[in-house]
Amino acid sequence: MTINEAMRKYRLPNPSTPEDLETRWSKVLTFGDKVLLAGHYYNGQNRPCFFGAVYEFLDDDHTCEGTVGLYAASEVEFEDDGHAIAWAMRQ
Repeated sequence: MTINEAMRKYRLPNPSTPEDLETRWSKVLTFGDKVLLAGHYYNGQNRPCFFGAVYEFLDDDHTCEGTVGLYAASEVEFEDDGHAIAWAMRQ
Protein backbone atom coordinates (compact mmCIF):
# COMPACT_ATOMS: atom_id res chain seq x y z
CA MET A 1 0.00 0.00 0.00
CA THR A 2 1.36 3.43 -0.84
CA ILE A 3 1.78 6.10 1.80
CA ASN A 4 -1.03 8.20 0.29
CA GLU A 5 -3.42 5.23 0.20
CA ALA A 6 -2.67 4.43 3.85
CA MET A 7 -3.19 8.05 4.86
CA ARG A 8 -6.63 8.07 3.22
CA LYS A 9 -7.82 4.58 4.21
CA TYR A 10 -6.64 4.55 7.84
CA ARG A 11 -6.66 8.37 8.32
CA LEU A 12 -3.00 8.39 9.28
CA PRO A 13 -1.32 11.76 9.76
CA ASN A 14 1.91 12.44 7.90
CA PRO A 15 4.08 13.99 9.28
CA SER A 16 3.23 13.67 12.96
CA THR A 17 4.80 13.28 16.40
CA PRO A 18 4.83 10.22 18.69
CA GLU A 19 2.79 12.26 21.18
CA ASP A 20 0.07 12.94 18.60
CA LEU A 21 -0.03 9.28 17.57
CA GLU A 22 -0.40 8.19 21.20
CA THR A 23 -3.41 10.47 21.67
CA ARG A 24 -5.15 8.93 18.64
CA TRP A 25 -4.23 5.23 19.02
CA SER A 26 -3.65 3.20 22.16
CA LYS A 27 -0.94 0.89 20.76
CA VAL A 28 2.09 3.00 19.90
CA LEU A 29 5.65 1.82 20.58
CA THR A 30 8.99 3.48 20.02
CA PHE A 31 11.30 0.80 18.62
CA GLY A 32 14.80 2.13 17.98
CA ASP A 33 14.54 4.86 15.34
CA LYS A 34 10.99 3.86 14.39
CA VAL A 35 7.54 4.30 15.93
CA LEU A 36 5.20 1.31 15.55
CA LEU A 37 1.45 1.61 15.61
CA ALA A 38 -1.44 -0.84 15.74
CA GLY A 39 -4.73 0.74 14.81
CA HIS A 40 -8.34 -0.35 14.47
CA TYR A 41 -10.21 -0.06 11.15
CA TYR A 42 -13.76 -1.43 11.09
CA ASN A 43 -14.25 -3.82 8.14
CA GLY A 44 -17.59 -5.30 9.13
CA GLN A 45 -18.71 -7.87 11.63
CA ASN A 46 -16.44 -10.92 12.11
CA ARG A 47 -13.74 -9.59 9.77
CA PRO A 48 -10.13 -8.70 10.70
CA CYS A 49 -9.95 -5.03 11.59
CA PHE A 50 -6.47 -4.17 12.94
CA PHE A 51 -3.71 -2.62 10.84
CA GLY A 52 -0.04 -1.94 11.41
CA ALA A 53 1.88 1.21 10.56
CA VAL A 54 5.50 2.23 10.87
CA TYR A 55 6.75 5.78 11.26
CA GLU A 56 10.40 6.85 11.19
CA PHE A 57 11.99 9.80 12.93
CA LEU A 58 12.81 12.57 10.47
CA ASP A 59 15.46 14.30 12.60
CA ASP A 60 17.64 13.69 15.66
CA ASP A 61 14.86 14.53 18.13
CA HIS A 62 13.65 11.09 19.30
CA THR A 63 11.46 12.47 22.09
CA CYS A 64 7.67 12.44 22.10
CA GLU A 65 7.76 15.79 20.31
CA GLY A 66 10.12 14.72 17.52
CA THR A 67 8.83 14.70 13.96
CA VAL A 68 8.02 11.31 12.42
CA GLY A 69 6.98 10.43 8.89
CA LEU A 70 4.89 7.50 7.72
CA TYR A 71 7.19 4.78 6.39
CA ALA A 72 4.87 1.80 5.79
CA ALA A 73 1.34 0.55 6.44
CA SER A 74 0.00 -2.98 6.21
CA GLU A 75 -1.97 -3.90 3.11
CA VAL A 76 -4.03 -6.46 5.03
CA GLU A 77 -5.91 -6.25 8.29
CA PHE A 78 -5.11 -8.54 11.22
CA GLU A 79 -7.24 -10.39 13.76
CA ASP A 80 -5.72 -8.51 16.71
CA ASP A 81 -3.35 -5.70 17.60
CA GLY A 82 -0.53 -8.11 18.51
CA HIS A 83 -0.33 -9.41 14.94
CA ALA A 84 -0.40 -5.83 13.65
CA ILE A 85 2.55 -4.87 15.88
CA ALA A 86 4.43 -8.05 14.88
CA TRP A 87 4.02 -7.03 11.25
CA ALA A 88 5.30 -3.53 12.03
CA MET A 89 8.35 -4.91 13.85
CA ARG A 90 9.38 -6.85 10.74
CA GLN A 91 9.39 -3.75 8.54
